[in-house]
Amino acid sequence: MAISKAKRAEAAKKAARTRKRNAAKKAAEALKAAAARKRKAAATRRKNAAKKAAPKRKTAAKKKAAPKRKAAKKKAAPKRKAAKKKAAPKRKAAPKRKAAPKRKAAKRKR
Repeated sequence: MAISKAKRAEAAKKAARTRKRNAAKKAAEALKAAAARKRKAAATRRKNAAKKAAPKRKTAAKKKAAPKRKAAKKKAAPKRKAAKKKAAPKRKAAPKRKAAPKRKAAKRKR
């Protein structure tokens, strides 16, 4: 079963082409897999960073200034009055007396 040199060369060429094709396919797949791995790793890193990151503070709502206080009016301290002496009880005014009737001049007897 001797195969002619030409046929053998043809088969070798075909095999080489196939090998090349398979190698290229493998390389392409490896590239794809590497890219996918990189993507996944980056995603994981991002997720972990998000977990570790301190929670973002929400900016506090701007507060409205408190209304200005009017200065409270200070009530002047009551002045101390000098202690009053207890007034003597007032005397009730005596009722007005009716004037005594005028005496008629006594008539003189002669």
